[in-house]
This record gives sequence, C-alpha cells and structure tokens, in this order.
Amino acid sequence: MTSELLDQALVEEATKKSGLIWVKGAGAPAARALWHVWHEGAVCLVGDGPGEQPLPGLTDGGSAEVTVRSKDKGGRLVTWPASVSELPAGSPEWEAAVADLKAKRLNASDGEAMPERWARECRVVRLTPTGTSAPLPDTALVEPPLPSPATTRRPIPAGLPRLLLKRRKRK
Repeated sequence: MTSELLDQALVEEATKKSGLIWVKGAGAPAARALWHVWHEGAVCLVGDGPGEQPLPGLTDGGSAEVTVRSKDKGGRLVTWPASVSELPAGSPEWEAAVADLKAKRLNASDGEAMPERWARECRVVRLTPTGTSAPLPDTALVEPPLPSPATTRRPIPAGLPRLLLKRRKRK
C-alpha cells in the first residue's frame, strides 16, 4: 500500500512539474512530445485540430504509455500506463479542463476565442494513471526522429564572420 501511494505521488508531482511529456498511444509508431496540464488526478491534452498538436493513437477507451522527463536535466523520471478518455465538448469536465489548458497555452493566435475553436475543431483528451509505474530501462531507448517538414539551418555564408567582426571593432 505504501509503495502504491509513493508511486502515485511520484507520477503526480513529476507530471505536474514537467511542461512536456512523451505519450505513446496504442498503435502509434513512436512516442510524441506533448504539452499538457495536470487536472484533477490526470493529464489533459488538447489537439488534433488546426494549429494544435497531433494526438496519434489516443482514442477514447484506449490506453497509452506516458513518460515524464525532469524539468531541469531533461532525463526520464517515470513512465506510467494510462487509460484514455475523450471529454465531450461543453460537458462540465471539458469546461474545467479547458480552463486550465487555456491558461497554459502559449502563442495562441485567437486568445479568448480559443475554447470555442477547441470545441469546434479539436479534441480534449484525459489520460488517467492506471497501475504502477514501469521500472527504468537498462538501455537507452533512442529512436530516430519522426518525419517532419522542418529543416535544419543552412551553413552561414563564408563572409558573415568577417562582417560581424568589423562591426564589433567599430564600436
């Protein structure tokens, strides 16, 4: 009983403090980094709409695996299983979760109209911890990055360092 309570406390505190979690839904090819809020004993996510994060493999009634990283060092703290439930738009649970999500959402283009857009175009998903946390792995779980349209920065032009040095000398 004591180890279960300690496990629960670790999951809650680590997840609350981390701004980013890695979630692997049932049938998803790999875990994805997702922003979230901890609300009433579970993780709440918003996504699958225009301009929002994708939520692959997170279907109502399904399961997921959540990995929480350390906020200061970025290393894995705990991995825990979760049950997935989609909150129906407009329900009291949805309204309460969206209030917390709205407060944490950065760089939203529509500000105060965000909850209405989420109700029309997005899904709000709740991940409730089930069972005990998984032991830390003995090996690195490195995976290749997911395909993305993002590109890496191109090399700087050869003459740029000289131009920058000339500006510093003038001052």
